[in-house]
Amino acid sequence: MPAPRLKRVYDAPASDDGQRILVDRLWPRGLTKEKAAVDLWAKSVSPSDALRHEFHGHPERWEEFVSAYEKELEGNPALAELKELVRKERTTLLYASRDEAHNNAVVLAAVLKK
Repeated sequence: MPAPRLKRVYDAPASDDGQRILVDRLWPRGLTKEKAAVDLWAKSVSPSDALRHEFHGHPERWEEFVSAYEKELEGNPALAELKELVRKERTTLLYASRDEAHNNAVVLAAVLKK
């Protein structure tokens, strides 16, 4: 299975992005749908509001977040659908976080590779 690419939703779309999938629960601030060029908004695979609030601004708790988010993804039917999409075509997972190393898209990409 090809690995999905990761990209900030605020970065300009590129012709080699393939399917652009927003994996955040909230729409990115100040960004129009046209400028974001999102093909699919996969809210159902994003972290729950409770988990998002608990982790936000606490990168020192990264491992705890990864574990909790992976548990949330277990058995999620939307994850299976996303895996199938990633298997079939080039995809780019989009996220709004400024922290490129510690965000839900990083975890989701790792889960999709398994």
